[in-house]
Amino acid sequence: MYLFHVILFYQIQKEGTVQSMRSDSTKKSFEKAPHRSLLKANGLTDEEIARPFVGIVNSANEIIPGHIHLHQIAQAAKDGVRIAGGTPMEFPVIGICDGIAMNHAGMRYSLPSREIIADSIELVAMAHAFDALVFIPNCDKIVPGMLMAALRLNIPAIFVSGGPMLAGRHRGRAVDLISVSEGVGRLKTGAITQDELEELEGCACPTAGCCAGMFTANSMNCLTEALGLGLPGNGTIPAPFSERIRLAKHAGMKVMELLKKEIRPRDIAGPSAFSNAIAVDMALGCSTNTVLHVPAVAHEAGIELNLDDFDLMGRKVPHICNLSPTGPHHIEDLYRAGGIQAVMKRLEPLGVLDTGVMTATAAALEVNLARAEIMDEEVIRALDNPYHREGGIAILRGSLAPDGAVVKQSGVLPEMMKREGTARVFDSEEDASSAILSGKIRAGDIVIIRYEGPKGGPGMREMLTPTSVIAGMGLDKDVALVTDGRFSGGTRGAAIGHCSPEAAEGGPIGLVKDGDRIMIDIPARRIDLLVDENELSTRRQTWRPPEKKLTGVLKRYARESLSADKGARYRD
Repeated sequence: MYLFHVILFYQIQKEGTVQSMRSDSTKKSFEKAPHRSLLKANGLTDEEIARPFVGIVNSANEIIPGHIHLHQIAQAAKDGVRIAGGTPMEFPVIGICDGIAMNHAGMRYSLPSREIIADSIELVAMAHAFDALVFIPNCDKIVPGMLMAALRLNIPAIFVSGGPMLAGRHRGRAVDLISVSEGVGRLKTGAITQDELEELEGCACPTAGCCAGMFTANSMNCLTEALGLGLPGNGTIPAPFSERIRLAKHAGMKVMELLKKEIRPRDIAGPSAFSNAIAVDMALGCSTNTVLHVPAVAHEAGIELNLDDFDLMGRKVPHICNLSPTGPHHIEDLYRAGGIQAVMKRLEPLGVLDTGVMTATAAALEVNLARAEIMDEEVIRALDNPYHREGGIAILRGSLAPDGAVVKQSGVLPEMMKREGTARVFDSEEDASSAILSGKIRAGDIVIIRYEGPKGGPGMREMLTPTSVIAGMGLDKDVALVTDGRFSGGTRGAAIGHCSPEAAEGGPIGLVKDGDRIMIDIPARRIDLLVDENELSTRRQTWRPPEKKLTGVLKRYARESLSADKGARYRD
């Protein structure tokens, strides 16, 4: 019987064209009889054991709208793997919904989950010697966490996300989650009634999928496609569409081709591919969180990116897609306009893309773009008719943020691009939100929220509630917000985050007092605290960071995380 198994193993291995597999270490030779016995306990046949083992990394759960349907995506990916001659094995990954975690202590756990996701995938993939991986992410930290794992492991891999939610409809207009967040501020000013807000919350998120605008989840799914690690359509095919299921099947089949041709993630996502992704980031007006995630992902491939890489690209690439929260369109509109491939085709004449890079299609980007077509000139504007002359994100530096700060300049009103104002200082998001909602913030104020950075938070919470309330109350043309924390991809307005060094590490933002004057000049890329250096030196002598009693994950994250300008990743 043993001889039969050995003969069958080599016969199927030869037919499958993969001559040497990582999984051989778990199943080849007589010494691995116990391993095969355990695999057979799972119901696997000798034929399945002989084929390549493909890990299906699935972040499905019953908490996150973007993940509620991922078992269906995983099943389609497994079908594709089997069609192409592999043996799929699914395993789970945690996920946190930033929207549900927002504006309470739970948000401190979101960014640290990115590192845990990457680590947990490494543990399972290495322990079980998978030959290839299909990653099925959706939502904010899950996508970058999986990307970090893929580049760290460098096993043939492909991504197929769960896709974007469709926009809702409320009283004749398209709405999404940010419409509800800003609705809270509108209710406070009397612009809408409680009944209207309840109507809005009931229809703004109508389907499964990650929230419908160019928020962090969709930003990262789109950039995964721009990096070349997802098939065309990965970023924009709506979650409810059957095309998303077919995409997952094709991803399962394609990963077997990548395995056969020995095309690995670092063969795809090299320096040029990351440059391509940053160019697409600027054209789309993506979430400022990409400035945290993309460098952290690149680091796993041995590629070091910094804030200047984003700012320099932003000066070259115009903002040509204006999606929620800054514009009227949603991801479904971008899908119908041709998707990410059409955006990249539009950028080709600028000379900012390397179209010779390999992609998950097992072909060069130029081959993929030859099939792309721009279907809507308003959703994907011409280069000489952009929404904004510069890209979506700008990097500011100055005496308030010597190591840099980040702003989505495509979401800033013209009158706020250059502004001097009076500091109103808060040591937590809750205190700031309370002051805004109670009417204590006035036109000309610059709200400072500090001790919310990677170490100071810890966890670098998103500030969606205060920015949404400011916008909903109509103060976004008069009030700026500066923080060492970060912002949701749904944030718009003069919201400047990632202020580095953070307050907890002695950054200047920790020295600001109520009444100080602050100058913001986005076109000049400046943010300055207008206080004499002698006065700041005096303040430094008495400054002490607040003490926080930390345990568990947050204690480890506060100890190990680098600053925001380094991607808030763990130190090596």
